[in-house]
Amino acid sequence: MTPTPTIRVQREDFDLQAEVDLLSKGKPGIGAVVTFSGLCRDEGGTLDALELEHYPGMAEAEMARIAEMAIERFKLNGLTTIHRYGKIAAGENIVLVIAAAPHRQAAFDGANFVMDFLKTSAPFWKKEHGKDGVAREWVEAKGHDDAARDKWK
Repeated sequence: MTPTPTIRVQREDFDLQAEVDLLSKGKPGIGAVVTFSGLCRDEGGTLDALELEHYPGMAEAEMARIAEMAIERFKLNGLTTIHRYGKIAAGENIVLVIAAAPHRQAAFDGANFVMDFLKTSAPFWKKEHGKDGVAREWVEAKGHDDAARDKWK
């Protein structure tokens, strides 16, 4: 039976351990759980926060599409993807990917695959807010993110 991924876009923070427990407890076929938690970095002390926006409905649909591809490709036992939106301070969580599989390599690959596609395919946008109180331009997509995604093709 193919597992149904957990997909959430939310303003509030998440609890990594609680999410791992929800995905893995009572499932003895899982031999590996890989987590990726993306944080807002302070860019050398110059960044106060990131403002994240998304396209409601479409963001969740694209996240679900990516998750289903990962589950099928890597034979995952479970997958959770959570992406936050709103103003997120430096040091706070932005995104969480948890991939569960019978073996470690599938879990690692599944988590990497999801992140590489989230960065390039899901409709999220971010704007930096500096420590000086100035909101900067919206952050442009990066070519190395496309290259990371393309390695899966």
